[in-house]
Amino acid sequence: MNLTKVFAVCVLCGIAAFSGCQTETPAINETNQNADANAPANSIAEAEKLYAGRGEDLTKVRSAVIMLRSLQAQDNANYDVAWRLAKFNYYLGDNTAEDGERSRAFEDGVKAGEQAVKINAEKPEGHFWLGANYGGQARQSALQGAVAVDDIRKEMKEVIRLDETFQGGAAYLALGQIEMELPEMMGGSTKKAIEYLEKGQKFSTTNALTRYWLAKAYLESGRKADAKVKLDEIFKMTPDPEYIPEHNKIKAETEKLVKEEFGGK
Repeated sequence: MNLTKVFAVCVLCGIAAFSGCQTETPAINETNQNADANAPANSIAEAEKLYAGRGEDLTKVRSAVIMLRSLQAQDNANYDVAWRLAKFNYYLGDNTAEDGERSRAFEDGVKAGEQAVKINAEKPEGHFWLGANYGGQARQSALQGAVAVDDIRKEMKEVIRLDETFQGGAAYLALGQIEMELPEMMGGSTKKAIEYLEKGQKFSTTNALTRYWLAKAYLESGRKADAKVKLDEIFKMTPDPEYIPEHNKIKAETEKLVKEEFGGK
């Protein structure tokens, strides 16, 4: 039996370990029934703990993805598993240095996001991470990007319809990025980008990425003083403890942008 199969069997037992798993059918009693009922939630919690260490070691994200795949194989109608699988795959695709792994992660992320939306189209998580993985695929080629734009917009507008505050207004951020990155001849608009990003920043005092892209949009529009205000806000932020890796990444990008545009802090 290979390592992945051993891991899958252990998940069936409700633990995230490669040893100590009893595969025999347990006696039916109230304790075992309660353990079976709690197994998926416990395994999701273990996957979340692994994902929380993403800034230290990408292997932890890979392990979390394997765990969620195993859970999904047991219950393909579990919404909480599906949207997390889309989320974790997106992070893996966005941070791996391996082209093959990147492509597979975004592809798997799209499938998981589609499944989440199929299970429950009236919650924002599935739509958001489906759209994010579309965006990941779009960055890999101009052809995919051209095809994906409408799909990304559709999913992010669904997120806004359901809960515009989701992830600190992240759907507005995604729409703003599209407007910034899309050529004008294909419908991109810096003016629209600013409108989206200004809306998005209202929903979070800790979302550095929204302010970074708003600063870039201001620079594109010749509003250099306004851009500097937004960049300075990033340096003064106390990041959300759940998003330290992402905050540190965008803070480093902010330092580069400040140096390029203003010669330093």
